[in-house]
Parts: sequence; C-alpha cells; structure tokens
Amino acid sequence: MKILYIGDNNPGSTATHRAHALSRIGHDVSIQDPGEACKASLQSRWSRVLHFRTGFRFLQKGMIAWVMELYKTMEKPDLVWIDSGELLGYNCIKALKLWKCPIVLYNVDDPTGKRDGSRFDSLLKALPLYDLVVVVRKESESECIALGAKQVMRVFRSYDELAHRPYTNTQEIPQKFKSEVVFIGTWMRGEKRDQFLLDLINKGVPLSIWGNSWERSRFFPKLRENYKGKSLQGEDYIAAIQGAKLCLGLLSKGNRDLHTTRSLEIPYAGGLLCAQRTSEHEALYNEGTEAAFWSDATECAEVCQSLLKNENRESLRLKGMARVRNLQLGNEDVCRAIIDAVNQPG
Repeated sequence: MKILYIGDNNPGSTATHRAHALSRIGHDVSIQDPGEACKASLQSRWSRVLHFRTGFRFLQKGMIAWVMELYKTMEKPDLVWIDSGELLGYNCIKALKLWKCPIVLYNVDDPTGKRDGSRFDSLLKALPLYDLVVVVRKESESECIALGAKQVMRVFRSYDELAHRPYTNTQEIPQKFKSEVVFIGTWMRGEKRDQFLLDLINKGVPLSIWGNSWERSRFFPKLRENYKGKSLQGEDYIAAIQGAKLCLGLLSKGNRDLHTTRSLEIPYAGGLLCAQRTSEHEALYNEGTEAAFWSDATECAEVCQSLLKNENRESLRLKGMARVRNLQLGNEDVCRAIIDAVNQPG
C-alpha cells in the first residue's frame, strides 16, 4: 500500500517511529511534515503560543496551499495517515479528499479534553471528514463520535520495536545514565509533578530526573541536585531506562491519562515500571509480579524503598518485559490493526 504519512518528521519523534513501522510491515511510506510548511510562523515563542491558543486557525491559508501542492505534485496514495492533525483544518482535509482514498487520523493527545484550551479547534471541525479516527481514551472515543466522526477506533499507546530495543550488553550503558529510581519526563504547569517528586526525595527516595522545563518549577532549587539534564532520545533514552533499578510512570491529569507511552516503552526497553495505579495499568500488567503500582507519594515512596531492597526485583522486571511483548502493543502491531480496520468492508 502506498501511504502518504503527514506528521512530525523529527528522527526521534513518535510520529516518525510509527511511519517507519508502517514501512517495516511492507508499505511504501512518504513522510510529509506539516510543521515544516509553517515553520517560519512558529519560530518565535510568542507566535507559537498565539497559534496554539487559537487552534492554528490563522495558519490555515498556508496549510491549504501546502496540501494543494502535495496534491499537484505527488502520486495518488492508497491511504493518507495523519498523525496528530492539529495543524490541518476542515478545508485541508477536504482538499486531501480529492485523492478519493481513505484518510486516517491518529491522535494520542486529548483533542476533546480541556487541558490545552483551543489547541485542537481546527482538528475537531474536520473530524467528520476522516474515514477513521484513532484515539487512546474512552472519553475521546465517545466525544469524537458525538462531534461527527464516522468511525472511531480506540487503541493503547505503543512502544517501537526498533527505537526502544534494550541494550543486549548492559555493560555498555554509560555510567551517567545509571540510577536507583528515575523519572524521565517534562515539567508541566499545573500537573504538580514537581511537588510529587520533591515529596519522594523528602521521603528518602534516591531519585534522578531527566526532562525539559524543570528549571521553570518553583521547586527547582530543591530539585536541582536530583536533576540530571534535558529530555533524552535514542540510545540515551534507553540507557536511562535500562540503567535504572526502577522507572517512575507519571500521568497527566489534565490529559485524562490512565496510561502513557512510558507505560509500554519502559518494560519493553528493559526497565521496571513503577506507575500510578489505574484501571488501564492494571489491565496491562499484574501488580506485584510484572509491574509496581501506587496511589500517592507516600505509597510510591514505600514501594520504591521496598523494591530497592527486594532480591525479587529482577523477576518483576523480566516478567514485565515478557508481558509487554505478549500484549503485542508495538508500533508494527498497532499499525497492522489500524490498516485492517481501514480495509474492512463497510
């Protein structure tokens, strides 16, 4: 199948990982990055904030011109796969329909939620034009249907079979990525991740933190000693997961998360997942044998300290690695399921 893949083409992005997974399962994939088309308009911090808060509506004229250029210059695809879709409004999707082939939207954010304000306004107006909308939340599923989506498919997030492979020789993991307990993720305003992590530190958890924007936290002076650096990609990301004895999985409450990509990537990459107890985490892993769960900072600290002393910790890690592979939630698996859904008659 010839697929036009419209999404972030950054080598380390999850969108690029999915596009490459489609190639690995036998499809002819052409990646086109809509962000490159409006790069000049998003260069300054203030313009990015403006367009984010106005649902990218002021970029739509340029985006339609970009889509029409694709239509004029590219060979007709068998499928258009749009990852995220926040930059493409109603008229953009209408123009893509000139090819008369199925159009899929894959979005792992919370486009119908309230956390990001008007960010997804352009996307939401275009929902009725998609042949299939793929989301990761039960709320998103019902809300997209209510907004006119023809067909909605709910999936779990996924790891990537190649990008998230663990080191075969753990001796190759650089010392700077080795730790007792690690959290890899971004500071987010209003999510209270900083307060949570500081509570763990104050309770004696030996914590390492990697990620962007932590210097913006009001608690950063107290977190500085535990902060190791900016966001990680590629082998460094895997090294930090596999080099830790425990890997924390925090959720975005504003994004209505019950699991995240870390929930799959950590066990696949050879880490022991220690995450918030939710219905989706409990559906993915058996607590106490394949992953560790907690409900608040106090319980999390107790779980971390217990596991760090527990000789059976390695058994949990190995069983978690086996479990996530048995779940078949790699990008290749999920992409196959989506393609199957597109190809189903009626």
